[in-house]
Parts: sequence; structure tokens; C-alpha cells
Amino acid sequence: MSETIEIRAADGTSARIALRGAEPVSWQVGGREYLWSGDPEHWNRHAPWLFPVVGASAGGVVRVDGRTYPMAQHGFVRDLPFRVVTQSEDSVTLRLEDSDETRSHYPFSFRLDIDVRVDAARLLFVVKVENTGEAALPYAIGFHPAFPWPFAEGERRADGGYHVVFDEAEAPDVPEIAEGGLIASETRVVPLTANTLPLDPEMFKEALVFLDAKSRSMRFVGPGDKAIAMAVQDFPHLAIWTKPTAPFLSLECWTGHADRAGFEGELAERDSQRLLAPGGQALHGVGLSLQD
Repeated sequence: MSETIEIRAADGTSARIALRGAEPVSWQVGGREYLWSGDPEHWNRHAPWLFPVVGASAGGVVRVDGRTYPMAQHGFVRDLPFRVVTQSEDSVTLRLEDSDETRSHYPFSFRLDIDVRVDAARLLFVVKVENTGEAALPYAIGFHPAFPWPFAEGERRADGGYHVVFDEAEAPDVPEIAEGGLIASETRVVPLTANTLPLDPEMFKEALVFLDAKSRSMRFVGPGDKAIAMAVQDFPHLAIWTKPTAPFLSLECWTGHADRAGFEGELAERDSQRLLAPGGQALHGVGLSLQD
């Protein structure tokens, strides 16, 4: 594990944030862990940040001004070291700026600040994207935290008492995921009734992606209504993911998404990329909370 920063609230709620990727690797409330362990047998990450793209890029590349650049799924930020800008007992701000390494994949100037704070039973994030260059910055950002399943009573099975509740009713049809992780034009129907999705590990052959979701929060609810909630600001797309045999559930929020199958355009033409003007800034927020 890379070097980590620990922050702690007055009630004892704590978090550890790895400098690599500014990734939270622990969130404890009442002495109990609520972030996935990162067991490599199932998935070796905990809660990565995704930037400057979310999801897969067609052919594993992006195009900028007619040139192609290699781009891994979900971008490169999750594997790069951030530096500490400010730190207090209950908060830390971490920063990543463009470098020769990032420009070999993404030929733009940027600054990415991730502010992390804990308070009573909550883990809060404010993300600031800045365009420090002279050209428009095409970007997407996402957050991909995973949580133990089960985290309360019950079991990890179709009738184990776990479900996800959105704050608004959502459409039950989600896009199929095409070869290479791209968004297909076909859809499939999931057993979502209004705003409630009963969880069954077998439904997760791929992520369930809710493009342009109405909801600004979703709750991973266990037996007895104990819940892990995620509330978002300026993240229009939501997703739920696990593997059929993996003991975790990921709630995700994205500003962008994978390329659509057949896309061959420039990065700036990708239909979910944001374009940030030179000198511009954008703020995105995420809050995790434990609810009894």
C-alpha cells in the first residue's frame, strides 16, 4: 500500500487516504470498516477516482487534433501520486497536476484538487478541476467506492435482504456493455421497481449504468434499514457494480461514461466529456454517510 494520510472527526469517525490516486482506503465508523478491503482475489482497489475519462475508450486510445494517445480504462489518475496541499485533524486536500507522464496520454494542462473531510459518520469530498492551459480541456471525472457486502446482517444472495434505493424513480432499462467495455445501443431490463432495486449477485454480469439519472443520491440498504448512502453534486450518471462472486458492492457517480460502440471521433467529441475553458474551474461533490 502506498503512503496514506489519516484524518479523524471528533466522534471517532476516521479515514485513510492513499497518496497514490488520492484513493480512500479506509472509512471507519464506530470502529467498524465500511470500505472494501481491496482483496486482490476479487478487486484490488477500494474507492478510486477516475480521470480524465470514465470507462473504456474505443481501441484503448483517445484522439486529440488527429493524433492518438493511449488511454487506459477510467484514465490514469488512480495510479499517480498526489501531494498534500493542506492538512488538519479532520481534513486533507491533495493535488495532482499535469506532467510529462500525463501529457503522453492526455496532451492538456490541468490541476486536480481533491478535498477530503470526515465528520460524524460521514466522509465528504469536493473535487476541483482547473484548466491551467490555453486550450479547452475535455474531461470526465468519476468516483468508484466499494463497500463490504454484507455490511450488516443478512447474506450476499438474492434473498439476503439487501437493496439499493434511489432518491427518485429511475427507468429499469440500462445499456448493455459491448465488447471492450463500450456502451452498446441495446438495453436490458433490471428488476427495479420505481426507486428500489433488490440486489442479486447474479445480475452483475456487467455494471448497471443509469445514464442521466434523476437521482442525486442512492442508498445501499441492508436488513433493519441500516444503509450506506452516497449523495452527489454535478455527477449526472450513476452506476452499481460488483462481480457475481465478490463480497462487495460499488456505488459509482460519473460526469462521463465509456465511448459508445462504433465511436471514432476526437476526445472533445465524446458525448459525455465536459469542455472546460482556459482558466476555468469546475467543482464536483460526493458525500458518503452511514445511516442507522
